[in-house]
Amino acid sequence: MSIFRSCAYRWKLQYKDKIKRFNSSIHTVFGTAMHEVMQHYLDVGYEKSFAFADREIHMEDYFKGKFLSEYQNQYKTNNNQHFSSANEMREFYEDGVAILNWFKKKRSRYFNKKGTYLVGCEIPIIIAPNKMYNNILYMGYLDVVTYNENSDTFKIIDIKTSTKGWNQYDKKNEDKHLQLILYKQFFSEQYGIPLDKIDIEFFIVKRKVLDWNDENIMSPHQAYRVQTFTPPSGKIKINRAKTAINNFISECFNSNGNIKEIDYPKSPSKWNCTFCPYGEDKELCGAKVHFE
Repeated sequence: MSIFRSCAYRWKLQYKDKIKRFNSSIHTVFGTAMHEVMQHYLDVGYEKSFAFADREIHMEDYFKGKFLSEYQNQYKTNNNQHFSSANEMREFYEDGVAILNWFKKKRSRYFNKKGTYLVGCEIPIIIAPNKMYNNILYMGYLDVVTYNENSDTFKIIDIKTSTKGWNQYDKKNEDKHLQLILYKQFFSEQYGIPLDKIDIEFFIVKRKVLDWNDENIMSPHQAYRVQTFTPPSGKIKINRAKTAINNFISECFNSNGNIKEIDYPKSPSKWNCTFCPYGEDKELCGAKVHFE
């Protein structure tokens, strides 16, 4: 749905016309590797102990293996064409190591075992958002879910990788929040948990931070490798998210589940076209040329 909201024409090419394309990038390689390493660390930490995880998981080597493996996977899907340089890969790798080392030292600020349990990583969500379209399913995976027995609450945590963290614009961007708010609603429906017993949080890891002695530092948080953000997810926000996905379904699909034969307009912009895999293809779109 996020693709449709940014550009309906791109969504049509990918899902209706089934012209599948993927833009390989060092950012997606880094994000995938970071997710897998942090999830593995949390799995071991909660199942055994964090002392055991710190002792037995060599984070630098583990991250290196995941990072290189994911690059190789995307290299193959990119027609065996490289999409990053050795210098860029070294930079991203060193940033990842810095994040993980910082996280290990400060881990207890964010994750501990005092009354908290790990429900799991990559918890599946498969549900029909609109009961009038039962054959249209929403499918997703929750990065991390924890349960706190003291407050009797669950927390859905969405891990995000970022260059410098989220600014005020990012925090106010409802499109960024939409998926996590829907996860809260659908987690409640699928597993029978009251909405008021579910919290949500973005866990943002930053590649670039200021040094403590930097003259431009205005807050200690600018030197932190982790930023957390809890978007509003009360009744009004949930209803708005439900309306958005119901409008998307009714606009794009027939009652039998087939995609409608309607006009799907382009939404060209520098942001949309920069990251669009069809932007440079003049036969399919070619809108990116206007922003170069």
